[in-house]
This record gives sequence, structure tokens and C-alpha cells, in this order.
Amino acid sequence: MRPTALVVDDEPQMTAIIAFALETQNFDTLTAHDGATALNLLRNRSVDLVVLDVMMPTLDGLSLCARIRRHSTIPIMLLSALSQHDDIITGLEHGADDYVTKPFHPREVALRAQALVRRREGANMLRVGELVIDCGTRTVSFAGRRVEMPYTEFQLLLHLAGRPGVPQSWRTLLRDVWGTEELIGGRDVVKSAVYRLRSRLSAVGDGAQYICNLRGVGYLVPDLPPAATGTQPHHPPR
Repeated sequence: MRPTALVVDDEPQMTAIIAFALETQNFDTLTAHDGATALNLLRNRSVDLVVLDVMMPTLDGLSLCARIRRHSTIPIMLLSALSQHDDIITGLEHGADDYVTKPFHPREVALRAQALVRRREGANMLRVGELVIDCGTRTVSFAGRRVEMPYTEFQLLLHLAGRPGVPQSWRTLLRDVWGTEELIGGRDVVKSAVYRLRSRLSAVGDGAQYICNLRGVGYLVPDLPPAATGTQPHHPPR
């Protein structure tokens, strides 16, 4: 079955270009030129991905992204001419899974869209390098060794591993893992959980290197291809 992507952009020409690129990569597409139309489509149609322009009148892309994320885990890709690091972080904090800056090649958008959908389809089993997360049984293993962890740390690892290579700020993690944006000492709560998670992974080898801290930006799991069974672990750089 072909996945369906909703393309939202107030410029009809850009909407058509992106939709065509997605269709060449085996997507069915829906289009909207404003946020209200997009929300209506999402309420009435089954959609596997949203490709969303940031700079739109009335209901801008960031606000629309946040509204979608309140009720859905559907993958969201933001497109924007705003390319400063703070702009990208803001987009990710609003719930986006990917952020593509203009100018871009339409094929790049389509290929990154494919990757987001594949990741979602394989959500029951996440594999990043030597790290394997089984969402069905809620178990984690690294380099073939079982790693025991409590619920919150499992959810934290699942959130990070589900967005490999994409830094997540402590505010984003607090909102999406702990389910709140207002918690006294929230930054320290996240920091402590990350420390415990790294400690558990370090107990089975070099797994702690899979939880990276980008100072002033956030935390991420490196975007590594799944390790082949029987091979030596591939250790990400420090």
C-alpha cells in the first residue's frame, strides 16, 4: 500500500513541486494551502506523513505542527527558509521529526520523507547500530546483551532512538517523555535520567556513547545503520 503524504504550503507552485517529487517516490499526496484546510484533512483522511511549510499566514507552520502533535504521533517534516540553528531547534521543539532548510532539492525532501515513513513502519523494532529496542515487549539490548531499565528511561531512549541524529532539547524531552512543560527542576530531571540511561548502557560495553550531549542544544542518539548480526560493534565517535 502506498503511503499518503499531506503537503501544506501557502504557495501553490511549491506545493505542486513537492507533491510531484513525493509521487515519484511512491507516495499518494494530499495538498492544503492553509492550516485550517490541513487540520480538516487530517481529521477526515488517513495520512502517513505531513510535509509542512513554516512561513504561512494566519496559522503558521510551527503552530500547526504543535497542534498536530497534541493529538498525533504522525511524522512531521518542516520546510523553512529560516536556517539559523535556533530556528531549527525551535521547529524540533514544536514536535517536528525533521527540518529541511530552503533552498532544497525536491528529491531530497522525497527521500527524507521515505526515511521518516520507513522509520514509523518499523516502529515496533528500532535498530540503531548495536542498539535494539523492541517496542512490543518493551525490552532493550546492546551488542546482543539485554539492558534492564525502568519505564521512564525506556521511554526516553525510545524517543531519542526514534529520531536518530536529531537533537532533542531538555524542554522537548520533558514535554514528550514526562508529559509536562511545567516541572520544577525540569532540566535537572532530564539530565539525571540521561545520566542513568548512559550508566545502564555503559554496563554492557560502549553503549553510553549512543547517548550524545550537544552542549547548549540537547541530546541525541547517533544516526547509525543497524549492525549486521555477528559483526563487531560499530562505536560512534566521542
